[in-house]
Parts: sequence; structure tokens; C-alpha cells
Amino acid sequence: MNTAKPLSLAVVGHTNTGKTSLLRTLLRDGAFGEVKNAPATTRHVEEAAVSDGGETLVRLYDTPGLEDAGGVLDWLETNTSAREDGIERLHRFLDSEEAASDFNQEAKVLRQLMQSDMALYVVDAREPVLAKYKDELTVLSWCAKPVMPVFNFTGGQDLGAWAEMLARRTLHVYSSFDTVAFDFEGEIRLWDNLATMLPSRMPLDRLIDMRRREWQMLDKEARYEIADFLLDIAAYRQEIDADDSPEPVLQTMQTEVRQLERQLQRKLLQLYRFYHSEIGSNDWVLQPFEQDPFDSDLLLQYGIRTGKGATAGALIGMGLDIVTLGGSLGLGTAIGGLLGGVLPNMQDISDKISGRQTLHIGAETLTLLAARALELLSVLQTRGHAAQARMDIGSGKAPWKADKLPSEINKARNREQWSSLNTQSPESSRKARNEAADSLAVRISNNI
Repeated sequence: MNTAKPLSLAVVGHTNTGKTSLLRTLLRDGAFGEVKNAPATTRHVEEAAVSDGGETLVRLYDTPGLEDAGGVLDWLETNTSAREDGIERLHRFLDSEEAASDFNQEAKVLRQLMQSDMALYVVDAREPVLAKYKDELTVLSWCAKPVMPVFNFTGGQDLGAWAEMLARRTLHVYSSFDTVAFDFEGEIRLWDNLATMLPSRMPLDRLIDMRRREWQMLDKEARYEIADFLLDIAAYRQEIDADDSPEPVLQTMQTEVRQLERQLQRKLLQLYRFYHSEIGSNDWVLQPFEQDPFDSDLLLQYGIRTGKGATAGALIGMGLDIVTLGGSLGLGTAIGGLLGGVLPNMQDISDKISGRQTLHIGAETLTLLAARALELLSVLQTRGHAAQARMDIGSGKAPWKADKLPSEINKARNREQWSSLNTQSPESSRKARNEAADSLAVRISNNI
């Protein structure tokens, strides 16, 4: 094999074991191929490539599922001589009428493997060791190419029987890689194990290095997006006259925050190359995130409370000028929930003198938004691109206490020019704002 050429890798296995699912996850592409809970979804060989800076490192070939390897073996025993080697016998089979009709699927797989450098043999780890799998490995071995088994749908199963059967066929190197519950280090082990079977590790060592760089860059970019979003919300503020009703402004502020959170979710989905069709929704908004971030029940779910021990949806406490609000704005209505997550402040003495009221997003809601964003990131980093189930959220873990916001967020609350939601955003503020976003991104990377 010429190591200067891309590694050619056929993905083979019994029908419905997750070959296309494996490729989706390895390619970071939820749009590759077709994944269904039905046999023989893939009918033709599909090609994809993994590249580094425009140079292709690996070519991957998704092949149809093997359905009747036992029938192929029977044909070979009847129509070829045991004195011929495996490749000679397979060539006779591939030239036969049966290869174009009764064993069309198997013929496509064998042709691709014979043209490839090696194969990943995908195994459903939930399956017992059956005769059909032994027949498949026997036929594949006649292609005279290295084959590495990969166990999919792993969930703590005992693979002892499988390991014994594989060892009897001199297959001592295998990997476990769940295409639904993604594990980045598990992928690295897969490539590393594969490299041990090659004359030169160079192509796959380059691939491993590239994957690590990509993963670190993705994580850094995602956390910057989250930090930037939080600063945008923290700096958001609106003013009203002391005698004006706050309801229209508060409703507008809540709508703007909801939209900005959805934009962040969309950015994270696209960053990790997930698409709306994978989550079973006609809208790109993640169904588990449809619960309103201003719902006081969410604050309770994440254990977020005000400094007085009550959720913001039930009581607006911090910084509230009760005399002013209670007299002219209707405190009862506010406590009823309309002000949930939006905190009125009259910290500036000039506002009090002029009869102005400044409204901005409460510390509790900022904490909740941070918790939801970081939880979504965690889900995306542990979800395979073949997963079909709804994303599971609701860990109830907040990154900080609402009364102890990170310094960068506290700073943003006094920098209205830092928010895209305000009317002004002077260019002179970008450097300081970007520095604050970088600092906050590092802080949330280190778990605060």
C-alpha cells in the first residue's frame, strides 16, 4: 500500500447493524446516507472523505448490508476448488450470474473490500454470536484485507463470547464505538486501534491529530458563542418613565431574549453539524428547550433562587424600588409573574431624580440561560450524528449562584453599548467586549 495515497476504508457488516450510523458520526455529518430502523436501508456503495486542509486522509465507503453470506459460502464450496486461494475463488463468484442476481448485495460488498485497503466490520453488540456472522467473517477474510470489528450499540454488554469467536479467526484488534452515545476519546481509540493494523501509522496519526485540533477548536468556539450571548443579554436594558406601565416593555424584552437564545441554539447546532430533521421537529428549535426561560418552574428545576430565597418568577426583590413601583406600576401585577426574569433597577440616582426607571434582565434568568446553554453544549458533545431520539436535558445544574454572577457579566450590566438589543453599539466598545467574552469563555470552560 502506498502511504502517500488516502487510506481506503470499507465499512461492512450485516444488514441493520449501524454502518451508515457509524459513518455519520465519524464524518460529523447527520445528512450522510439514510438511517432507518429497517433492514437493508443502504442498497448501493456510498463514498465520503475525511480531509485535512484540503488533503484527503481517508476515503470511507458505506456498503450494503450482508444478508446471505452463508449462501455465498455454499456457492463457493460447490463451484470453486479448495485448492484455489480465497481471492481466486471470490473472482469466480463475482463473475457468476448469481453474483448479479441472488447475491447482489454481497457482491457489492466484496468488490468494494477488494478495492479498499481494509475494512471496519460493524457488529451490533446486543446480538449473540450467530452462525451468520461467522460466515460473513469467513467470506470477508478471503478478500485478503485487514478487517477490524467495531461494536456498535454498546451498553455494558459482555463481549466475551464475541472476543473468543474473533480470536479464533485471528481478529485480536477490535473497538467499541457507540454511534448514538458519542464518546470523543472512543473515536480516537478506534482510529488508534486501526492504525496498529497498517504498515504505516502516518495517515491515521495525522487524522487523530486533526480530530483533536478540531474538537478543541469547536469547544472553544462554542463556549465563546455562549459567553457572547450572555454578555449580550446582561447588557440589555430599557428605560421607562416612572408613571408608565412596564408591561409592554417587559413583554418586548422577554421576546427579544427568547429569540436571542434560539439564535444561540441554532449556532451551536450548526457548529456541531446537527440538523433539525434529526430531532424530529419541523422547526429547528430543540423541543426540550421550548419551555419558556421566564417560567419560574424552570428556576426551581435548576435550583436557582434570589438572595431572599424565592424564585424570581414569584418575587421581584433585588433592586426593586417598591415605593415607586408599588404606587404607580401595580406591584401586584408584577409579582403575578409578568416581570419574571426582568429586573427593574433604580440604582442610578439621576434616574430617581428624573423619574426614570431602568429595566434589565435579572441575575436569576441570566443564570438559567447560562445553565441551558452549557447543557445543550454538553448534549451536542456526547450525541452521535445517527441519534434519532429527542435530546435529553434538565440536569438541574446551574453554573453559579444567581447572587454571585461572574465579574464579566456584572461588568456588562453597566455597559449598555455591549448589547445588540440596545439602540447604540459604538465600535469603540468592541475590543473591551471581546476581551470580556474571551475571559468569560475561559471561565465557563473551567467550570467557573
